[in-house]
This record gives sequence, structure tokens and C-alpha cells, in this order.
Amino acid sequence: MTESYPARNLVKKASLPVRLFCIALLSAITVRGEEQLYTFKEPHMGIEFTVRSWAEEGRVEDLTLAARKAFARIAALNRTLSDYLPESEINELAKAPAGQAFPVSEDLFTLFEKAGQLTEQSGGAFDITAGPIIRLWRMGRKNRMLPTPDQIDSAKARTGFHHLVLDPEKRTILKKIDGMLFDLGGIAKGYAADAALAILKEGGFPRSLVAASGDIAVGDGPPGEAGWKIGIETLELGRDLKDLETITLVNAAISTSGDTRRYLELGGQRYSHIVSTRTGLGLTERIGASVISPNATTSDSYATAVVLLGTKEGLQFIENKRGIECQIVALCDGREVFTHSDGFLQFQGTNHQKESPVAAP
Repeated sequence: MTESYPARNLVKKASLPVRLFCIALLSAITVRGEEQLYTFKEPHMGIEFTVRSWAEEGRVEDLTLAARKAFARIAALNRTLSDYLPESEINELAKAPAGQAFPVSEDLFTLFEKAGQLTEQSGGAFDITAGPIIRLWRMGRKNRMLPTPDQIDSAKARTGFHHLVLDPEKRTILKKIDGMLFDLGGIAKGYAADAALAILKEGGFPRSLVAASGDIAVGDGPPGEAGWKIGIETLELGRDLKDLETITLVNAAISTSGDTRRYLELGGQRYSHIVSTRTGLGLTERIGASVISPNATTSDSYATAVVLLGTKEGLQFIENKRGIECQIVALCDGREVFTHSDGFLQFQGTNHQKESPVAAP
């Protein structure tokens, strides 16, 4: 899963805090030469999206129009991708009868293609067809009761990307079975951030940043700077900005996924809101992952996959991917233990005195 102008102006997590923070940190000086930093915020997808762009004073109206177009694109994507909206395209696909090829939009097909590839690469840990499992767990958290084994088995039976047939020529998706539900929560916000950043760049504002809670996509760096300075908040909440580990990014993205705020405690066990497709229950390991990649669609989904895979498997998964780096933090005996992929440290701007990186067990 940026920011500040006053250095304390954090992007707040809103009603769906499924991620840790990433915070873009900027100097308190907001004027560099003839360019000035402008900030726009709107609520979408259950969170607050933030756009930050550098622009000449004479182009403020053009930038404002570009920001409006970016937010309109995000809103349109939400109407397509949200499983919370009954009439969204993804829910229309869920309601379509099995065996019928269902025509879908380019956005939805693109995400299903990318998600399907990640499902295969992650051994099924990341799976957007896990809607039945996720909704069952939501109900369990609401009622403070664990799902029964029979309920979990029923949900698992309706989960699995192998139950889908994607036709890229006709741009259709066919379900082999009825009762499937879809959840794009682990990839949609990153995709929306990428789409918004593309609009800002096309509008002539390459020095822009789009933050979608824990997912941040950045373009060219601020004037006179090597890149955008991003602070990463970990499992320990409430750190002061000056104590956060920071990285510097340009034309890249970072996403942080993890368990901090939403969880269920039953029988002395803490269950995360992040649901394992293997067990059908919330994760019990305290873990977070920050992934750096060329775009937020990738960083968003890969961060989710790493958390679901766990430290050892997650690190192995990332180290096989060119151009993608990761930091994993796990809570062990009450302390945070950090593990990095080989190239992650090259992005660090400040290395604060936390636990030293350790090898994956």
C-alpha cells in the first residue's frame, strides 16, 4: 500500500483499511522554480484517492481538468470492478449462467487475464475467484463465529480460476459452474491508480503521483529531486513520520499489504481480514509486505500474494521476478523482523534502526 506538503498531511485509510500505509513525503517547500505542487483528493472504492502534481501556475486550470478526468476514470472503474455494487459488471458476470460466454469490458478482461496469470504463478494463493470464501469470512467476522468446515468446503468448491474460460479474441469469460463470486480487492486499486496516472501524464503532467491507500503510482520525480520519497509504515502503528523507513521512486509503484486494523479474536487466536484460499479462514500470522514494481497493478496484486504465501514462499516468489522487489515484515516474539529481496535496499533513502534484515527461514 503517500505524501505531504505539510509534512504531516497523511493520506488517511478510509472505510476499507485492508492495507498498511505508504506515505509520500515531500519537503515543506512547495514551490520549485516556476512549478508548484497541487493536491486533489476524492473518495472512491471505499478509500480516499490522492493526486499530487507539479505544474506551472499558468496551467492550474489544465491540471484541475486532468485531475477531474482521472477521478472520473477511477469512478468508472469502481462501477465495473466493485463486488459491493449489485449492478457492477463483475457482479453481472457472477450472475450469468454457467456455460454461457459473457462479453466483458476491456478493463475487466485485462484484470482477469493478469489475475489468472498470478493465480498460476502463486500456486492459487492469489485468486480473484475466492469471492465465496471471502464473503463467508466477512459474515463470520460480523457474527464473531468461525465458518463451519462444511461451509468452507462449499465455498472452496465454488472457488478456482480453472472454473473459467477466457477468450481474448471475443473478449468473453465463461464460467463452467454456477455460484461463483469474484473479488478484485487485491488488484483493482492498483489498476485504478495506474489508469489515473496515465491520464495525468497524457494531460502534460508527468511529475504526478496517485495514491490509493496502500497503493502508490508515481511518474517523473519532483523538480530537482531524484524521485518521490515514500515512507513505509509497518505493523507497529502510530510511528512518527521521521521514524519511518523511506524509499525513493520514479516512474514506478509501491504497494503495501498487511494486517494492522481489521481482525477477529476468538478463543485466544487472532484472525486477519485477509483470507487464505488454503484454509478458508483469516490469516493467523502477523505479516506485511511492500512490493516495488513498474506499475501499481503489479505491486498491488503481488503484495497481496506475498502476504498470502508467507515470508519464505513469498520471498522466493518475488526473487524469481525481474524488476520487482519486496520487503516483508513479520511479528516474531513481539518484535518486527524484516526480510528483503536482493534489490530492495537500493531504493532506500533512509535506513532507520529497526531489526536488521534476516534471511527467509
